Amino acid sequence: MLLEPVDRNAHFQERRRRARQRRRVRRAVFGILLLAIAGGAAVAARVSGGSGQGAVEKVSMETPSAKPARIARPQPKRARPSPLAPRQAPLEMRGVHVTMALASLPGKLGEYLALRGLNTVELDVKDENGEVGFTPSAVPLARAVGAAKTYYRPRTVARQARARGIYLVGRVVVFEDPVLSNARPALAIKRPDGSVWKNDVGLGWTNPYDRRVWDYNVDIAEAAARSGFDEIQFDYVRFPSDGNVDEIVYDGKTDVEPGWVITQFAQYAAKRLKPLGVRVSADVFGLSATRDLGIGQRPRRLGRYLDAVYPMVYPSHYSAGEYNLDDPNGSPRETVTASLRHFRRELRGRRAVIIPWLQDFSYGRTYTLAEVQAQIDAARELNTGGFLLWNAAGLYTDGALTYESPAG
Repeated sequence: MLLEPVDRNAHFQERRRRARQRRRVRRAVFGILLLAIAGGAAVAARVSGGSGQGAVEKVSMETPSAKPARIARPQPKRARPSPLAPRQAPLEMRGVHVTMALASLPGKLGEYLALRGLNTVELDVKDENGEVGFTPSAVPLARAVGAAKTYYRPRTVARQARARGIYLVGRVVVFEDPVLSNARPALAIKRPDGSVWKNDVGLGWTNPYDRRVWDYNVDIAEAAARSGFDEIQFDYVRFPSDGNVDEIVYDGKTDVEPGWVITQFAQYAAKRLKPLGVRVSADVFGLSATRDLGIGQRPRRLGRYLDAVYPMVYPSHYSAGEYNLDDPNGSPRETVTASLRHFRRELRGRRAVIIPWLQDFSYGRTYTLAEVQAQIDAARELNTGGFLLWNAAGLYTDGALTYESPAG
């Protein structure tokens, strides 16, 4: 057999061609392996990482050879409620007021939370002195004007209350604000000469017509709500009533009468706060359901936007002859009953619950457990949502919170 002559150059070229082909095949195989590995990692990450069902479906469409039944689709995640999410109010509220100064004393808040019969604490968030009980990072104006203090840590307080099963209400004093009015006179109620107007005890007020004042107070309320308070209760949500009110000048005053200005503030506050889950309420004068006091508190209007109205029905604050009573302070049950009947009439058909502030202090005459019990009886007789006891000194009558009214 004769061999064909060998062309060395052709042989060398053939070897190079075959080598190039083998390299292309290896690169192709290697590339496929890399893609397969990357694709597998992506599928695993999306399945285990929970990027959502849509992401898993996208991978399955990109890899038609994969069997959908073998892909572990993640279950939709359930949003876990925040451990400090607002809670429902007690069916019958039995509570007391606590100042931020008292809450700052070591162990003092724990003493209040441990009171027998207690299920609610109303704690100052912003008080009538214009101070804020904590430093809200989201409200730089409070720090800038010197209002933000360090009386307590709101989240710590909220956790303490929850550990005891206590409903936590944050009190936010709105328009009486000597700190903001002094530091920012442009936001204050003025006198005719342009100076800051002050009431009988020398405290300045902010302007109810100024929306910047609204924002400041609701920002503080929102910070409290996000920190674990269950309810925001606005106080001094009105126009001034004491001092030389005839000389007051309101910058930016409109034709809107005071009753609608305060109602519009309540509407605005509720619109901002209720999406956070908190209840929104307000304190009002005990006579505000009996007649127009000229300070902007109209319970029926407010009841359209608020979850609760807290009338301050302290018998010592009614003049002789009111409700045909010679001495309202000496007739606590009759006084509270008469006032609450007017509130029930005004709020009929409204969503707002009536929860009265009751007098647990002596003013004009000595109040004992019997006088406090008489007021509680009146509140229960009118089927209110409970009651709160007020004592500015934080001293509450033993036995009041555990008191059970006689049947019938």
